[in-house]
Amino acid sequence: MALQSRNNALKQNGNYRNGATADIAITVRGSDFYFAISAAMAVAAITFLGLGLRKPCRARVFHYITSGVVWAAAISYFSMGANLGFTPTTVEYHRSNPRVSGDYRAIFYVRYIDWFITTPLLLLDLLLTAGMPWPTILWVILVDWIMIITGLVGALVESSYKWGYFTFGCAALVYIIYQLVWEARIHARALGDDVSKCFLYCGSLTAFLWIMYPIAWGLCEGGNVISPDAEAVFYGVLDFLAKPVFGALLIWGHRNIDPARLGMDIRDYHTDPIEDGFIDKNKAPTGMSTGVQRSGVAPMGETTTGV
Repeated sequence: MALQSRNNALKQNGNYRNGATADIAITVRGSDFYFAISAAMAVAAITFLGLGLRKPCRARVFHYITSGVVWAAAISYFSMGANLGFTPTTVEYHRSNPRVSGDYRAIFYVRYIDWFITTPLLLLDLLLTAGMPWPTILWVILVDWIMIITGLVGALVESSYKWGYFTFGCAALVYIIYQLVWEARIHARALGDDVSKCFLYCGSLTAFLWIMYPIAWGLCEGGNVISPDAEAVFYGVLDFLAKPVFGALLIWGHRNIDPARLGMDIRDYHTDPIEDGFIDKNKAPTGMSTGVQRSGVAPMGETTTGV
């Protein structure tokens, strides 16, 4: 018996949205690819979370951030595989190629929602690794949001003004790349060879991949040059490298790095701030005891003080 495809997403969720039908849209092959990437993202998220649970709570920050990145991406790719989260947009360039011929191209705004959530988290991974000051981190994230929003607005604009938004987004990207390859790299180098190496590998990968996204945008949403199925592969490969592969590299690089070295003095409720080195014993407030008190009941022969 011949195997039959069970992917009925395109039949159940057609190409008609907001009063128009996208005649330049994904096929079953594109849908299958989106679902495959979604599954890979979900597996990566579970793996990162599982690896984090093997660490003390205070050492899980990068596991949690990276797991959140790929979870959000998994949901986004599931939506695109199901042919949801898009709107038909009039193309600026009408092509003769039958794969991109038509008046309305499906623009997946859910992809930009994904990026609005995940790209700041990826930057947070990198900038925390480099020990960057919080004002700089928040500013870089704001610039990143400008990049994502201008990309979305440009994708939805029907006229040549879309390239103005594209230019704004590229300018924001240039600033982010500068922060990664110069400022953050210098900060990471000052924290030790292991931190510097981890940041160098992960930061270089991110900088290279992010430069590829404007090229993809120009060929897909911007110029209507390649088909939506090819768009799925282009963005899918980039996102897979920029998220699960990046995450695996980052978590491996952090395996022997204490978060306290990066300026993150994180402690759990059952740890002692003096014994764990969060507070200098000689500078501890009067009356602060060493040793972890795990309950409100004092040992026999000792007294407690009221709060």
